[in-house]
Amino acid sequence: MHRYRVEVAKTERQQQIGMMFRRNVPKGTGMLFPWNKGPASFWMRDTLVPLDIVYIAPDHRIESIVTAVPLDESPLPSRGPVVAVLELAGGEARRAGFGVGDRVEWAGGTAPPR
Repeated sequence: MHRYRVEVAKTERQQQIGMMFRRNVPKGTGMLFPWNKGPASFWMRDTLVPLDIVYIAPDHRIESIVTAVPLDESPLPSRGPVVAVLELAGGEARRAGFGVGDRVEWAGGTAPPR
């Protein structure tokens, strides 16, 4: 089991900004994006550090993981509907041994905070 201290991007504005302009992602931290809109797609506009984008399916299992390149505006879509997206420092998912199908839980119940 791995624990992370995450910021929650609750508002539309917080979700638009995400981790843009940050120069680092401290160890053990990340950002959680509640996502009740079906499939998700992220990009790295104005994002200065590599990130792992972990798409979390409605059953709270990892749907897919994408390692994103700084400043790349190419769309990075999930493969299907998601209830949350977790951003971590680039390479963290591999380092921690995360894989598709692994279960993800967060404090506050079964639904992502909104």
